[in-house]
Amino acid sequence: MKSQRRIAFRVALVSCLAFTLVSLIALRFTSAQEQKEQKDQKGQKPEASKPQLTPEASPSPATQQPGQQGREAGPIEIANTDLVTFTVTVTDSYGRYVSGLDKKAFKVFDDKAEQEIQYFSDDDSPVSVGIIFDVSGSMGGDKIRKAREALSRFIQTSHDSDEYFLIAFNSRAQLLLDKTRDGDAVLNKLTFVETKGNTALYDACYLGVEKVTRGAHQKRALLLISDGQDNNSRYTFNNVRRMLKESDVVVYSIGILGGNDPGSSLGMEGQSILDELSAVSGGKAFFPNTSAEMDELFERIALELRHQYSIGYRPKEFKPDGRWHKLKVKVTPPRGLPHLFARSRDGYYAITNPK
Repeated sequence: MKSQRRIAFRVALVSCLAFTLVSLIALRFTSAQEQKEQKDQKGQKPEASKPQLTPEASPSPATQQPGQQGREAGPIEIANTDLVTFTVTVTDSYGRYVSGLDKKAFKVFDDKAEQEIQYFSDDDSPVSVGIIFDVSGSMGGDKIRKAREALSRFIQTSHDSDEYFLIAFNSRAQLLLDKTRDGDAVLNKLTFVETKGNTALYDACYLGVEKVTRGAHQKRALLLISDGQDNNSRYTFNNVRRMLKESDVVVYSIGILGGNDPGSSLGMEGQSILDELSAVSGGKAFFPNTSAEMDELFERIALELRHQYSIGYRPKEFKPDGRWHKLKVKVTPPRGLPHLFARSRDGYYAITNPK
């Protein structure tokens, strides 16, 4: 009996110990699982907290880094250049235009220092031409009719791809045609123009320079048709003169003088104004006495524009200090040719220009 009780006690004790051991193992396993799940949760972010790429969050073209798509939409870079460019007209002692010279025939001096010519062309290239036509009261009678007829000779002789701007002026300057290659349209615009009012010559010249400098062609010119008498401009003679010296626009003036104009004070003053505005730009003023002479001069100007040389150089030790530099061009004639004459603008202001 005692032995049976001992056996039962031992079995119960072993069972109790086994149950306790299993419980402890299960508890430790459960605890380990909970700790693992907590670690996994700490290592992950909730799905809802992930940042979403929306159109508003996308980088705009202006803020993208170099090399990204859309770079071309950023601000435009403007490079400045110190290249001085100008046109040169070469004539012989009889006033005939001389073409076909090469770069070696030219020498350029900047404030008496010889420069290396880096750009040279003698191509028959088109021109952006501003036609400044006086329709004031002082241009009445035969003056405007003769000038209109002579202008047709200029257009007929010009390059087929020339670009025209037409500005008429009396008491104020008015743009009649903007950027056209239709020479007939220019002439048609002037067919029914009436002469009246005062003369805003300087305002018209100022507007003309502004327009042709925005033209499509590198060569730029103004054809000024007037008697040279200004009495109604906001701009002054010095304003226009300064603007011409700062630009590369060449002015050709045709002084339309009546029978009583040449010897009068107004006639002499008008001639002086046209002479100065033309000379400072590298152009020339003409004062025809007859209709036939006027026709010839308009044709001559068109031919000159087609026979000009284009020259460019970079001044040695250039400083953009705004100082005026004296420009001088010398031409050496080939063997067998007589003395030649070069005409160009007489200087420039030392400022950098947008390229």
